[in-house]
Amino acid sequence: MKKIFLSMAALAMVMVSCSDDQAATTNDDLQGVDMSNFYLRTDDVETKNAGGCFTMQRLNAQLDKDADLADRMFDIEKKYRQRMLAKKPGNGGGGNGGGDPQPPTDNLGVVTIPVYVHVVYSNNNENISDAQINSQMAVLNDDFRRTNNDANQTPSLFAPVAADTEIQFTLAGVFRHANSRTSWGTNDLVKSTYPPVTPSTHLNIWVCNIGGGILGYAQFPGGNSATDGVVVGPQFFGTTGYVASPFDGGRTTTHEVGHYLNLRHIWGDGRCNRDDFVSDTPTSDRPNYGCPSYPTTHCRSTDMTMNYMDYTDDACMNMFTAGQKSRMRGVLVPGGARENLVN
Repeated sequence: MKKIFLSMAALAMVMVSCSDDQAATTNDDLQGVDMSNFYLRTDDVETKNAGGCFTMQRLNAQLDKDADLADRMFDIEKKYRQRMLAKKPGNGGGGNGGGDPQPPTDNLGVVTIPVYVHVVYSNNNENISDAQINSQMAVLNDDFRRTNNDANQTPSLFAPVAADTEIQFTLAGVFRHANSRTSWGTNDLVKSTYPPVTPSTHLNIWVCNIGGGILGYAQFPGGNSATDGVVVGPQFFGTTGYVASPFDGGRTTTHEVGHYLNLRHIWGDGRCNRDDFVSDTPTSDRPNYGCPSYPTTHCRSTDMTMNYMDYTDDACMNMFTAGQKSRMRGVLVPGGARENLVN
C-alpha cells in the first residue's frame, strides 16, 4: 500500500514547530496530542476500484500538486484532536465519561449551510429540473438531521450511536451552464470552467456528467479554494427526474458532503489497522457494495454497511454516527477549517 506516513521524529518536530492559536493551553497532554495514526493517501486497491466515489483518488492528485496540502490537513486534524482531548474528563472539558465521543460543546446549535448548485449540461436530460434539485436538498436535510424515513432500519447494534448531526442546508442559488462537453472527468475541469462562488461561505455543488462510472467526488477541508466543493453526476443527484437506480436516493451527495465536512470512508481506505478517525464506527478493511446481508463481518467486527460513508446502494444507507457528527462540526466551530460556512 502506498500511503503517506509521517515518522515519529517528523511528527515530534511538527508538533513543536507548529503554532496553534486555538490550542493555547497549560495542559501538557493537549500539546502532545497523538497524531501517529494520521495518514492521507489511499492505497493501490482503492485507486484501481473507485467504487463510484473518486474523492480519495482526487486527494492523491492534489497532494502531488500542492506541497503544502499535507501540512494544512495535518493541522486541521491536530486542532480537532486537541479539542476532543480538551473535553475529556479531567481536562476541564466535560465529556460523557467514556465510550464513543459526543460532539464538543460548540454553542453553534443547528447549523445551516448555504448551497450553490451549478448545473452544467450538454443535453436536456442533464439540465436537471428545479424539482430534482429540491429533492436533493430535502435528502441532505433528512439525512443530516436523521429525519430520513428509513432511519428505523438502523440495526439495534448501531442505533445507540446513530446521530442527528444538527447540520442542515438551504439552497442559495442555481447557476445553469450549457456546454457541448459530454464528460468532465475528475481533474476539476468543471470547477475551473465554472469557478465556485464565495466558497468560504457557501458549499458549491457542480452537477455534471463526470464519466468513467464515477458518481461523485469532493474536496476535503484544507484544499485550494479555487476547487472547493462537490461534484455529482446528474443521474445520482436527488430522487426525481433524471436519476438512475440504484443510486436514485440522493445518498451520493450525502456521502460527498460528508467528505467535504472532513469524513473519511468508513473502512479507513486501508487494511484492518487503518481507521477513519472515528471511534464509534467499526474497523473494516474494505468497502461494501449493493445491499449486504446483516451482519457482514470483517476485521472481527460487524461492518456498519448502512453508514452513508460506505459504498452500499442508496436504499441501504441510513445513518451517520455521533463520532462522525463530532468530526463534521469540528470544522464548523470558530477557528475550524470551514467556520465561515456558519453565519
